[in-house]
Amino acid sequence: MIEEIKKLLLQLVEIDSPSGEENGIIKFLKKKYEEIGIHLQEDNSGNLYAEIEGKGDYLLLSAHMDTVNPGKGKKAVVNADGIISSDGTTILGADDFSGLVEIYEVAKYVMDNHIPHKAIELLFTTGEERYCVGAKKFDFRKVKAKTAYVLDLSGPVGRAAYAAPTILSFEAVVRGKAAHAGFNPEEGIHAIQAASRAIGKLQLGKVKEGVTGNVGIIQGGKGTNIVPDEVRIQGEIRSMQHEDAIRLADEYRCIFEEESAASGATVSWEEEIHIQAYETLLESKAVKEFENAVKAVGPSPKLEKTFGGSDQNVFAQKGIEGIVVANSMYNVHSVEEYTNLFEMEKVVEILKEIVRNEEI
Repeated sequence: MIEEIKKLLLQLVEIDSPSGEENGIIKFLKKKYEEIGIHLQEDNSGNLYAEIEGKGDYLLLSAHMDTVNPGKGKKAVVNADGIISSDGTTILGADDFSGLVEIYEVAKYVMDNHIPHKAIELLFTTGEERYCVGAKKFDFRKVKAKTAYVLDLSGPVGRAAYAAPTILSFEAVVRGKAAHAGFNPEEGIHAIQAASRAIGKLQLGKVKEGVTGNVGIIQGGKGTNIVPDEVRIQGEIRSMQHEDAIRLADEYRCIFEEESAASGATVSWEEEIHIQAYETLLESKAVKEFENAVKAVGPSPKLEKTFGGSDQNVFAQKGIEGIVVANSMYNVHSVEEYTNLFEMEKVVEILKEIVRNEEI
């Protein structure tokens, strides 16, 4: 299986697939699955879906098809110890090609060997790296599964995330009044100073357990001799509890409004909830079957919360209980990204245990 995993992974790495440009991967996967008797249906957003008939409860296996940048012209470096890395000039794309490979190997195993198995649904999404835009547009009315395994987590085999945060971005635009900074500064209203006073009052960093806030971009001013009349501030809030994210965003907005008004400036505020927090119960079927499968294969299962989002955030809002499974990807979103073929093989074995229907 190692050689098959390596071959497929290297084929995927050669295909450019940054968010919004997934057509090459889509065509490749549709052809690859047709070869093993599975028809992947493509929707208007490029998401691919299929159902593999079986008995017993439905389960959903999912991975995303897009990558971050720099993701064009990727070249894989194969090492003797089973490590496959990028050449240091681009990402590798193990996030999330390793997940795509592992799910394919399980699907092929089921189709080739005709083993008793649960009914399986496959969903490969577009635009996950852009806050799950593909999953958000998918028509979940066709999905029967109430349990999902999303292959999209870094770290050692046996690790899985059962909870993830709400991610909310905000933008405050403070508007003052321009004036010459040398001749008549008193006639101006300093937008940057008003914004700075507001930022100084914000709770940033780790606000409390499970909640973070950040101001990441500040843009404003037209010249060193001009009192700035506008400044744009952009930031992000993450929280394991959705209500806490909303509450902190309201606090931020009120502070900007108060400090702007105190300086004679005005402020406009926009915020967007990209994904919403979820937490899958540790007693759930998804967790228990994963733990049993990991124990059967060898490593010790480790369930934890993650502060990163995934398509499971969207699935949870659709009533699908699931976890995000480590699929052998390391140093993701960097040119030092790598994966391990032996770990990928182990993930495939875990998935085989999960899809088997022992009651048949």
